[in-house]
Amino acid sequence: MSMNLLAGIDIGGTKCAASLGMLDGEDGIRIVGKTRIATPASPEAAIAQIMEALHAELEKHPDGRLAAIGISCGGPLDSRRGLVLSPPNLPGWDAVDLITPFAERYGVPVALQNDANACALAEWKWGAGRGCRNMIFLTFGTGMGAGLILNGALYAGTNDMAGEVGHVRLEPEGPVGYGKAGSFEGFCSGGGIAQLARRIIAERIDAGDAPGFCRTRKELPALTAEIVGRAAEQGDALAQEIYRLSARKLGRALAVLVDVLNPERIVIGSIYGRQKAIMEPIVLEELHRESLPLSVSVCEIMQAGLGEGIGDYASLSVALNHLIERGEVIE
Repeated sequence: MSMNLLAGIDIGGTKCAASLGMLDGEDGIRIVGKTRIATPASPEAAIAQIMEALHAELEKHPDGRLAAIGISCGGPLDSRRGLVLSPPNLPGWDAVDLITPFAERYGVPVALQNDANACALAEWKWGAGRGCRNMIFLTFGTGMGAGLILNGALYAGTNDMAGEVGHVRLEPEGPVGYGKAGSFEGFCSGGGIAQLARRIIAERIDAGDAPGFCRTRKELPALTAEIVGRAAEQGDALAQEIYRLSARKLGRALAVLVDVLNPERIVIGSIYGRQKAIMEPIVLEELHRESLPLSVSVCEIMQAGLGEGIGDYASLSVALNHLIERGEVIE
């Protein structure tokens, strides 16, 4: 008896992956194969090598029938035409058609979504957003982006630019994200937290009060959110204060999202889950102070249910969602 398979293609600035998944009951999916490769220098080479990796995975399942392919890639992009439009992490990928090559080779439906939307779909289908009709997913990783599930469907906007919440300015000055000082991404992302830490710690070093995890100015360029996070977990007071500052900005930004979109759940990935013990109480305090009581009363704030493995499921969820949109069901 043949089994239906979904294929997922994840394209990143340094790594790409080709995955195969098989639906497991009503609410789950089982990854049955995955190959990672370093991202080639050109889009043509990337497409060719990804196809080779996918072909090799499919050969391991001769009884399988490929039902659809989902592709997750950093934006900007045009999901309707299947074009990648010069993402900053993929130089040379200028109006690259990703859908046509895969559709022509495999003869199945193919869909493309930006990585934040793909992660939102994965959390909605299989993670912390299951059962919701109105959900926001926040990446809170290297950057800050959002995927929006509204009225039981992915909302990508007029030209796939919905959810670019990291560009919203929270303060006149501050760490830079999306090329904008004081932005949501500036305060709430891996890169932004590192900037914030460098500014604060430089002042401490000059005052002769350097923290144990960064004692000299020479160490500042190598400082990362991960290093600060480890220090916070080990009880360093300054590292904890840096994450509390990020948490206050996160709470205020969530209040805007709650007041504007009235979601029933906001799911937050990566850094929030790692630093939840420090961040959650402050986030909730700011959220309840800043948002409308009736709106916040119906909204849960949760860490991503798929954890650090969310990227493995994101592109597969794009494939499944595309079939559902087409009115097709696989078992």
